[in-house]
Amino acid sequence: MVDTLSEEKIIGYFKNKSILITGSTGFLGKILVEKILRVQPDVRKIYLPVRAVDAAAARHRVETEVTGKELFGLLREKHGDGFQSFIGGKIVPLAGDVMREDFGVDSETLKELRVTQELDVIVNGAATTNFYERYDVALDVNVMGVKHICNFAKKCPKLKVLLHVSTAYVAGEKQGLVQERPFKDGETLREGTRLDIDTELKLAKDLKKQLEADVDSSPRDQRKAMKELGITRARHFGWPNTYVFTKSMGEMVLGQLQCDVPVVIVRPSIITSVQNDPLPGWIEGTRTIDTIVIGYAKQNLTYFLADLNLTMDVMPGDMVVNAMMVAIAAHSSSSLEKTKPHPEPPAVYHVSSSLRNPAPYNVLHEAGFRYFTEHPRVGPDGHTVRTHKMTFLSSMASFHLFMMLRYRLFLELLRLLSILCCGLFGLDTLYHDQARKYRFVMHLVDLYGPFALFKGCFDDVNLNKLRLAMTSDHGSLFNFDPKTIDWDDYFYRVHIPGVIKYMLK
Repeated sequence: MVDTLSEEKIIGYFKNKSILITGSTGFLGKILVEKILRVQPDVRKIYLPVRAVDAAAARHRVETEVTGKELFGLLREKHGDGFQSFIGGKIVPLAGDVMREDFGVDSETLKELRVTQELDVIVNGAATTNFYERYDVALDVNVMGVKHICNFAKKCPKLKVLLHVSTAYVAGEKQGLVQERPFKDGETLREGTRLDIDTELKLAKDLKKQLEADVDSSPRDQRKAMKELGITRARHFGWPNTYVFTKSMGEMVLGQLQCDVPVVIVRPSIITSVQNDPLPGWIEGTRTIDTIVIGYAKQNLTYFLADLNLTMDVMPGDMVVNAMMVAIAAHSSSSLEKTKPHPEPPAVYHVSSSLRNPAPYNVLHEAGFRYFTEHPRVGPDGHTVRTHKMTFLSSMASFHLFMMLRYRLFLELLRLLSILCCGLFGLDTLYHDQARKYRFVMHLVDLYGPFALFKGCFDDVNLNKLRLAMTSDHGSLFNFDPKTIDWDDYFYRVHIPGVIKYMLK
């Protein structure tokens, strides 16, 4: 890693570089593409593999789902009528899929576009983030996708660095200080178990084949079975859900394949709205913590599972991208180093805030109540919606007790009445409808509860070393220091208005 990094050096690094970014249609991917183009317009090419049937469809997806977004407003303003021409000269959409070797792009196309010959940097941000994803799909994207990226990287003679975006929550439900270190091969979070990725791939493949051969198995039954397999396997090895389990396996694959270039793993915590540039408050996709904001906005949520004294580890999306760009510049190998093998384990960075500037759930709760009290929402009937404070349940035990007293007993009574009345008066339909909603809520809590009540703290000693390597961090174009954030001000002025503007349209 380089000794010192200035703002100019980081910007200069991306000049004339060819970069491939997977996951560009996602929240973080868009911010990264925009930032590179804005700070370094002399970047050579940015290749964006997206799932599409052909080149025209890929181009359309990039135009509508990436560069056509409001996030690119500053760039659009800067280039004016030449914006599309600028984008067309820099961005190369590829009709591909991370679940296939070489993204499913034929060798002739890759050769014609000079992708493998010219590539300097690969950023793997593609992932399925569904906590309850089908096991086969999660393995294909989060595990095999990483393997395909590594194999592709080995075909790129000029490649200088591979950065992989993971998540800090590969730590599962660990408590105390969670260190920045790569997983060992076969490592699990449950004592007495050992993980074999090939075995997991075979399990998913065998079940899928078995389900497809069963004539009585509907597509819905197959989906449910594959989802349940993922959760069962995750919890067998100590992870709370399929998403973080398969992301952990993806990290292990990176360690196993040992690319001959430096590999960097970035593990962000909960990624929230853009704090500063290019568009404060811009956000896509609802986070667990935004349930509080949306609940206050709609006043349809009176109870929520959260301990207000616990820390919610959050980082604004622009800070996460800043850390990624600095890590790329810091770890990139020179052409001389490229001839040497790189057997070193991947460098791991927690892009997190819980150690340096912890934000308790109470900060968001108070900011939300204050914001909606001062800026009340107007209901469909034109009347002002009065803001009431939510009640927070600080443990799974208190939540289950609440649900039993408030809903379960009522459901049992309703079921009894339905039986006594032989399902008349619509009681049977009402019971099944309410029971379905109850099961859905309990399922969500089962999936998201471990995150709402997470008691770990992410160590960021490696990230701090990267921060110290910068000659100017605070207030710079590449600031990723959470200590510079006033959480109350950020939530009140930036994040909550952003959630309302972009998520509650």
